[in-house]
Amino acid sequence: MRTGHSSNTIVSAPWCPSLDQAPAVRLAYLASQSLIAEAELTPKPGLVDRRGAGAHTDLSLSIMKLSAFAIEPYFCEMAFVSEGSHPSQALRERLALIGRDAERAMFKVTNGSNSHKGAIWILGLLVSAAAFEVNDEVEASQIAPTAKEIASFADRATPRLVSHGDIVAKKYGVGGARGEALGGFPHVVEVGLPTLRAQRAKGATESVARLDTLLSIMSRLDDTCLLYRGGEKALIAAKEGAAAVEEVGGSGTASGRQKLSQLDRRLLELGVSPGGSGDLLAATLFLDALERKQDEVQADESGLEN
Repeated sequence: MRTGHSSNTIVSAPWCPSLDQAPAVRLAYLASQSLIAEAELTPKPGLVDRRGAGAHTDLSLSIMKLSAFAIEPYFCEMAFVSEGSHPSQALRERLALIGRDAERAMFKVTNGSNSHKGAIWILGLLVSAAAFEVNDEVEASQIAPTAKEIASFADRATPRLVSHGDIVAKKYGVGGARGEALGGFPHVVEVGLPTLRAQRAKGATESVARLDTLLSIMSRLDDTCLLYRGGEKALIAAKEGAAAVEEVGGSGTASGRQKLSQLDRRLLELGVSPGGSGDLLAATLFLDALERKQDEVQADESGLEN
């Protein structure tokens, strides 16, 4: 079932269980597959997808996949050290150390491009929290609060570097990825997952359901990636454009596809990408797969006809 670079990398990692069905391996695999499914989803406004690099000049779909494969073993280690544990200062600092190693691996395979730095933080917390759960009835309502508790501890092991998200958060008074975690991932639990489920219940294709989930997050999130690159102008354009698609019935309608295309062109004109929303879509797909007791995230099939 698990083939390719990602599973081979995980099994060979010295700190991972050797059994393919080990919980830590499964959680890491689902995390990386969620990132790949998000990257492949097409057409996304401003983001890397099957059509091209979106508003990015240093990323591509192949680079995004390589990045997801490269950080998968570190998700495995995060899950492994969290098994049988509980939220604590010591665990938070252990995860931070592993996360910094994951960032170095990411930068190595991307030649210095930031493909998944925010995702390492977001999915790392969720993977760790999910590893605490020993029963089969795993729900996002259990995992998100645990991840929030882990995030509440400071990383004392090293002076915290000021990120782009930190700069934007201070300038515009928004939470960013850290605020999302400290809030219990509201844009995943209260926006992403309900939208994904509702669209599936209406009979939408999986690709449409995922696109509408992304747009739902975009229309509500103060995305620091947008703010950093384009300021409030870019954030407003993204929020209003995503809401416009929602108002006409979503990406599965003719009017919705037209509005989505308009939003894509606008973000490309501004040279901005809603990377924070993309990370939260991946987190949504990860938790959805856990709740549905899946061993792998359903592969994305959007855009293959092009």
